Amino acid sequence: MTATASSPHPLSDGPTVGAEFGRRQVHAVAACYFVASFAALGLPPYLTEILPGLGDTTARWAGLLYVVPTVFGALGAPLWGRAADRFGRKRLLLRAQLGLAVSFLLAGWADSLSAFAAALVLQGILGGTFAASNGYLAAALSGAHLSKALTLMQGAARAALVFAPIAVGSLTPWISPHRQYALLAVLPLTAALMLALLPEPGPRAPEAAAEGEPGGTGPLAPLAALYCFEFAFVFSTVISFPYLISLIEDRIPGVSPVVSGALFALPHLCYLLFAMRVHQVVERRPGPGIATGFALVALGLAGHGAAGSLPAFVGVRLLLGAGLTLGLVSLSVLAADCAKGRPPGGMFGSLELVSKGGAVAAGLAAVAVSSLFGPSAPALTGTAIALVALVAAAFPATFRR
Repeated sequence: MTATASSPHPLSDGPTVGAEFGRRQVHAVAACYFVASFAALGLPPYLTEILPGLGDTTARWAGLLYVVPTVFGALGAPLWGRAADRFGRKRLLLRAQLGLAVSFLLAGWADSLSAFAAALVLQGILGGTFAASNGYLAAALSGAHLSKALTLMQGAARAALVFAPIAVGSLTPWISPHRQYALLAVLPLTAALMLALLPEPGPRAPEAAAEGEPGGTGPLAPLAALYCFEFAFVFSTVISFPYLISLIEDRIPGVSPVVSGALFALPHLCYLLFAMRVHQVVERRPGPGIATGFALVALGLAGHGAAGSLPAFVGVRLLLGAGLTLGLVSLSVLAADCAKGRPPGGMFGSLELVSKGGAVAAGLAAVAVSSLFGPSAPALTGTAIALVALVAAAFPATFRR
């Protein structure tokens, strides 16, 4: 693939964008990730309904099985990333989609708890569509074009997180959540067919280490800051997820499930509405964006501990949404910087390991602190982690830009 001066649009009006790879291709990759994520993100909240039919009458294994795909996905991500660099990013992205389809079929037709658990393990090992998609994009794009694409991919993840559980719940009167695993296997299969039509990213043009620097042989951006901030950001935001509904019900007695669900979704909707506008602000200076994101996350989570009414919860959820949007977009910009001069599959595979590790650690911490100190403790724990990360992000030398 060679660089070309094609007709301008938001994702193809700069260097290192191939003639066959532009906005439509990026949107296709994001759409494929969105549809393939429906079962992966929409069905786990219904494990407490699935497991009694498999012999676990009290659904006591729901918490463990909830994180099984994440754990094994994290362990497999670096391996699959390096394989993509060696054997082709498109090939490994197709493998991830087909792997999801196979694991969903096995989960949907499992007739025992052990078979269902094995299918979830395979989902983690054979999946990894997010890291594979990012590695594929990073092989074709760079700089602001790549960071915009990564921002769009996060938007696809947030959209699936918001809408997939609603879709699964709407189908439940006609088909059980357990059998929906098999039904929704058609989505990654469809995604694989769409991806098969996309080009294999070729070698990018040499990249300069800084804007305007000739030769493209400058020092690589450090990965340590990216990995540390990714872990801290995922931990501090995810830790509030598992017990948010119980916290809302505890503080606002009689609140309807619809309102609770809307409050849960509100920060993710903020990202969907404002992410691209925020990208225009932080694309040149992600460091201040990450620091501000951590500050807003800390304030929002701290507010969860004091909120006692519906307007108060709306306010702190919007504050958290602002921090979520700023932080995730800034991390996408930083990831695009770090991808310059590195094999993208290996880097994004390692980044996925760090991200999923943060999610697993957050889930375990939420269980521990909630059992000891109550439903508000996870949010306050996330506040403490965000404040520690804020101190580190406040020093510009951390980013070496």
